Amino acid sequence: MELGVLSLSDLQTDPATGRLHDAGCRTREIVSYAVAADQAGLDVFALGEHHSPDFAVANPAIPLAAAAQATTRIRLTSAVSVLSTLDPVRLHQDFASLDLVSDGRAEIIAGRSAFLEAFALAGVDPADYDRVFADKLDLLLAIRDRPDDVSYAGPSRPPMRHLPVPPYPQQEALPLWIGVGGSPASIERAAQLGLPMVLGLIGGDIRRARALAEHYRQVGAAAGHDPAALRFGLTSHFYVGRTSQQARSELYPYYREYLRPKTPGGRGWLIGPADFENAAGPYGALMTGSPQEVIDKILTEHALLRHDRFMGQIDLGGLPATMVRGSLELFATEVAPIIRKEIASPPAL
Repeated sequence: MELGVLSLSDLQTDPATGRLHDAGCRTREIVSYAVAADQAGLDVFALGEHHSPDFAVANPAIPLAAAAQATTRIRLTSAVSVLSTLDPVRLHQDFASLDLVSDGRAEIIAGRSAFLEAFALAGVDPADYDRVFADKLDLLLAIRDRPDDVSYAGPSRPPMRHLPVPPYPQQEALPLWIGVGGSPASIERAAQLGLPMVLGLIGGDIRRARALAEHYRQVGAAAGHDPAALRFGLTSHFYVGRTSQQARSELYPYYREYLRPKTPGGRGWLIGPADFENAAGPYGALMTGSPQEVIDKILTEHALLRHDRFMGQIDLGGLPATMVRGSLELFATEVAPIIRKEIASPPAL
């Protein structure tokens, strides 16, 4: 199994000043987490894309390129690139450039996003976002498969006829995953195309995800795809402490802050201590606790879901950098070796 970490670059209010944390400092911290993950021997670093003042990163390729210069082996990916609101030509160019800078370590995770800000900025009607996503995914796949000779006709842009889309990546083709939040239609799209899929598991009982994982594999097999190509990844909110109690007591105030609505009627929900404990329990989606507790839960998830990749969201809710680095170190040094011993790693793409 591949193991990695994920940042969505959320900006929280500094309790000392009442202002949002500085976006520049936050971005530099995120790059430092990628470097730390690489030095610790983790496999993947993922960075989200958002278009709200509540987040620091709108184009993951740029901070990932900075991380590429200070790392040597870790794979670098978006999580997710909001394809419905992006130009697939430019997206591929950005990540092909990242691939060249990183010596062949770039990936794209494309998704639709539940945040509306990007749609307003890009002039895309949210009511039409699924059709637009499907059309742009077709173009992105055409570029990925043959970047030196792209022909395409669709409703989202003027036709392309035998056009090159440079630069060309160092890898034979940029790895492309589909990020989903549980929508059956999104799962079926990824499966029918034979694309690897990442499920964002942020709430509820992990056992409920089993049906989604099996549906993905069944639809993909029915479409004629090699089961080995149907790779399945999982992301979860994440924090490791020395002990179970330490992890929970340290994470809870930041987790509550991360989830609470920041405006009346805004996104999010309030989580109390009892709900937090349920989420952190053996079958809850929140991945937190002692190293052994996290090992046990990842192995439980793997027994249920047979996933090939796990990525923990490590820096949510304004967690101080010292806590993030401590959690990351425990993940890499005490959790990852046991997981790798118990579960054979998949072949590299």
